[in-house]
Amino acid sequence: MLILLSEPPKSEIEKMSIYKSSSIRSRLLTGEDVMDSNLILPAVVVTLFLIPTAAFAVSVVSFSVSPKTLPRSGASVKIQWSGLSSPTNLDWVGIYSPPSSPDNEFIGYLFLANSTSSPPYLTTGSGTFNIPLTNLRSPYQFRIFRWSESEINWKKRDHDENPLPGTKTRVAVSEEVGFVRMMGPEQVHLALTEKENEMRVMWITGNKDECFVEYGKRKEGKFEERIKAVLARYEISHMCDKPANTTIGWRDPGWVHDAVMTGLKRGTRYYYRVGSDALGWTPTYSFISRDNELSQTVAFLFGDMGVFAPYQTFRRLQKESKSTVKWILRDIKELEDKPSLVSHIGDISYAMGYSWLWDEFFNQIEPIAAQVPYHVSIGNHEYDWPTQPWRPSWSYSSYGKDGGGECGVPYSVKFRMPGNISLPTGTGSPDTRNLYYSIDVGVTHFLYISTETDFLIGSSQYNFIKHDLESVNRQKTPYVVVQGHRPMYTTSNENRDAAMRDKLMENLEPLLVKNSVTLGLWGHVHRYESFCPLNNYTCIGNVSHSNLEKATVHAVIGMAGQDSQSIWEPRPGHKSPVFPQPVRSMYRGGEFGYTRLVATREKLTLSYIGNHDGSVHDIVEILSGQDSSGYGPVLETPIFSSDKNLKSRIQAESPWYILKYIGVMIIGGLGGYALGFIMLHWKPDGIAPKVNWTRIRMEEI
Repeated sequence: MLILLSEPPKSEIEKMSIYKSSSIRSRLLTGEDVMDSNLILPAVVVTLFLIPTAAFAVSVVSFSVSPKTLPRSGASVKIQWSGLSSPTNLDWVGIYSPPSSPDNEFIGYLFLANSTSSPPYLTTGSGTFNIPLTNLRSPYQFRIFRWSESEINWKKRDHDENPLPGTKTRVAVSEEVGFVRMMGPEQVHLALTEKENEMRVMWITGNKDECFVEYGKRKEGKFEERIKAVLARYEISHMCDKPANTTIGWRDPGWVHDAVMTGLKRGTRYYYRVGSDALGWTPTYSFISRDNELSQTVAFLFGDMGVFAPYQTFRRLQKESKSTVKWILRDIKELEDKPSLVSHIGDISYAMGYSWLWDEFFNQIEPIAAQVPYHVSIGNHEYDWPTQPWRPSWSYSSYGKDGGGECGVPYSVKFRMPGNISLPTGTGSPDTRNLYYSIDVGVTHFLYISTETDFLIGSSQYNFIKHDLESVNRQKTPYVVVQGHRPMYTTSNENRDAAMRDKLMENLEPLLVKNSVTLGLWGHVHRYESFCPLNNYTCIGNVSHSNLEKATVHAVIGMAGQDSQSIWEPRPGHKSPVFPQPVRSMYRGGEFGYTRLVATREKLTLSYIGNHDGSVHDIVEILSGQDSSGYGPVLETPIFSSDKNLKSRIQAESPWYILKYIGVMIIGGLGGYALGFIMLHWKPDGIAPKVNWTRIRMEEI
């Protein structure tokens, strides 16, 4: 057995041809390697039995990966190691792409002690990880490092305040791992256009070779139509600040392909694939085309979802985002041939300058977005940077560095929403797009706005909102839903956005009220909260048509994945006390999830679905005459399994006021919130009377 007594400087090792070796062994230096490299520090190679003491010995580490070629994004690679002497909790493996990345420019890392091997790593120095990988259009490589407490640098921390692992002592490097179709196509997602008979599809490839979308109404055989895609791309020079414009955060984003399928018949299932003969084709996907003559709207709405990846990285990842995707997929399956829409209102991927997290995000949502149009609005974590074009003095506490230097560029290039609204960045970067627009889907008019750019009276956005709301045909679309990222209403005690909320109310709420906007949906606060019909903080006291035409129902829906949330229980002596919940707040949930909107010509129903069991936790119902419903049926014909038997369940249980007060007693006795997660909240006779509920301090991140 050969061992290495003295390791040469890393800068010299990186020059050595041995790093290109295909050996599955760790990068073990032979005597020939050392002599040929002319290294300053000599390496003496001897057999193990000649070593008089183990003090100078470095153990031989076996490190393998399999398979070397993965069939697709999401497929797993098995990494296996053995022979690490004196293992510790700080030993780790770094994940790199491209393989030429310096040691400190990993995309993620895992601590070896967290492997599921039996016996455990800390006993044997051996272990295994199975890691699903997203195709980044470049091979992966894995490197094992030893790290000690004395080497911890508290100045280099991740977004969760943990110190980043040190790279001083590297002990093993794997072979490269690639994909069958390294250059794509990947990350397929749909969006509606301005025309009812169209559907946009976008995807990524690793080069600018021409690609197509082929589509038709037949699942098998040759597709009837073929459309060539147009190309777009952005560069590191387009980024506005760090880490997006540094080699740590930047990875080549590939080429964005954009094609529009035209001539679609209403409410029809179409099959399609994207790619080319040269680059390969995706599997065949399908979608239901839009039908604005349909007297129904189905949409899945949420904010602040983010993405989860199978490793730790520079940014906090959102594990619950995977549950949100899982439950929405369940609902889409139950819809069968009914068209629907996904609405993600800001804080999309939380990449914030670490570009591969956009790849992870699109890979995660592809099962949804390849079959249902996926619509977005811009949030602070896609856009904000210190020199953004519009940053009035009152907004200094709101607008900062939340975009991680991306200044809206990846968001603007990777998505294309209806309309052609754009705003110059003032930096030479591509214009910011997808800021504000509207679409009709069934019986509902959706208006998306930007809370990150000028919305004050007289601005271009204000004029767009005003004209759009005044132009809605309420006979065709009796419901109007306005969506933006930062909330106009929230009972959060966080003051950073207080001025922002005041400006939203001062400038935009009069437009919402004047034009009888049905529902205002907001993100940014990572909770669910529904409100009574509101006008200037005033809760309308009854549900007559005349009163409800003077108010808008609001809900905060930023609970789809971001886990920066404060706890519910009071903390004695803590600087952040628990505050009373005001009467305008009808229901507040601390569970991750999403909302589901189902509208007919008679009624709009917004349901809050919790991720822990996929069931309904809150319901808001609004009649088409802008009249909030009382204690009525949920749906005459439930679409989703989680709605079935809901009416009988509610009627079979105790009256609402008994449930609530029993709930308060139980919550107080348990000191927790478990019952609050499973207890259905219903609003009899419109607006529930004041109940002694405890207000929660929410986080705005």
